[in-house]
Amino acid sequence: MDYTFLLLLLALALVAFLYSSVGHGGASGYLAVMALVGIAPSMMKSSALVMNLAVSLFSFIGFYRAGHFKFNLFLPFALASIPMAYLGGTMVLPDSIYKKILGVCILISIARLLYQFKGEEASNRPIPLWAGLVSGMLIGLVSGMIGIGGGIILSPLMLLMRWAKLKETAAVSALFIFVNSLSGLYGQLSKGGIHLTPDLQWAVGATIIGGLLGSYFGSQRFNVPTLRYLLAIGLTIACLKLFLT
Repeated sequence: MDYTFLLLLLALALVAFLYSSVGHGGASGYLAVMALVGIAPSMMKSSALVMNLAVSLFSFIGFYRAGHFKFNLFLPFALASIPMAYLGGTMVLPDSIYKKILGVCILISIARLLYQFKGEEASNRPIPLWAGLVSGMLIGLVSGMIGIGGGIILSPLMLLMRWAKLKETAAVSALFIFVNSLSGLYGQLSKGGIHLTPDLQWAVGATIIGGLLGSYFGSQRFNVPTLRYLLAIGLTIACLKLFLT
């Protein structure tokens, strides 16, 4: 195992740690890291979803055990997103379009990392059924198409609309990411589109370790602003590469 691969594993573990601390699976971060090292998009999509499954599940367990999960907040988004994530997973995009869509999602992820939402004391607004279904449908479709779980889109939406508090949003996003990742991966499998990176088991192991630590510290109000800024810089570099190549 060479030093370059070890650095890749370390980067994936760091991404998993930071993303799971806010209830995310980290797929956009994994995709950014893989883009930086030149892994083909056909392999990036499937591999990121596999890593996403493990990390989002551990993240959800951490926030659930801390008492932050609210099923009524999760249901309207999941009902529409799961079938659409499957549909998106069956779609094969040209590499150029895939990279541009992924770049936009990474930009959203950067904004989510840098902007720390406040207002834990504010009361939740009820989620209109139509809004939950429509947003879940659109997020699910994009998630399946590019190989993410959709949490980087869902969580800012829930917080901006004041549909949930910060920790509640993290718990809902974690399970939302898990079910969407599973649905999207199944969609890829049904079309014979599963392409996994070599040594994926090492990458999954690294992200599981990072995800376990991140979900624990995140559910216990752990804050790592400096590391978030460093990750945002790395994601920005990856985003520029996606747009310029």
